[in-house]
Amino acid sequence: MSTPNFRFRQFTIWHDRCAMKVGTDGVLLGAWAPLPSSGLVLDVGTGTGLIALMVAQRAPQVEVVGIDIDGEAVMQANENVAASPFSSRISIAQADFNSFVTSDAAQYTTVICNPPFFTESLLPPDQARSAARHEQSLPFPTLVANASKLLQADGSLSVILPTSALDDFRSEAFAKDLVLTRLCYVRTTPAKPPKRILGHFVKAPSMPFHLEEETLVLMENGARSSAYTNLTRDFYL
Repeated sequence: MSTPNFRFRQFTIWHDRCAMKVGTDGVLLGAWAPLPSSGLVLDVGTGTGLIALMVAQRAPQVEVVGIDIDGEAVMQANENVAASPFSSRISIAQADFNSFVTSDAAQYTTVICNPPFFTESLLPPDQARSAARHEQSLPFPTLVANASKLLQADGSLSVILPTSALDDFRSEAFAKDLVLTRLCYVRTTPAKPPKRILGHFVKAPSMPFHLEEETLVLMENGARSSAYTNLTRDFYL
């Protein structure tokens, strides 16, 4: 049985009422995603509020909005935010992304999302977990189209995806003027192929760019690798 909370250096995440618990994917995205020095950041599918809190910790001058379709998750995320040092800069709301796009006219500097996937597997038996983790609840075309609408010029979208989904997601993003500029392949160990990628997409970049590619290995010799430790050192105890 998982513990009801997960302690980080500057905040604690309670996740006993959320379908999706604190996991490596969320921590990786929250620690890796390039962030603006100021502006407005949107965390789509915020769940426990983990990524929203990580963004607020990393970027002291930004304001963060987190949205989720699950009411119980939104309540717990609000509690996690309220108990943190960053509560004045984070707001959490229950919203479907499609409805949010039509009702929110703000132009965001960054959109960040740990999107639902597992399109090639059976739905998990628990319906809340299914909604949280299955791509049917937020198809990739919907995610990239809505993100593109909300982002300002040169704004960015950061996501974590299964490696197998990269080509499809990249094509969908390109069709909405979101260009992949940074890519990180995530390997569990040096001997295993990457199962996840971290991707950073920029909306119609005004400056010339080249795609930056890197690889992150999580575990070496049975312990966290030095690269993984360095990436998450401000968060993991």
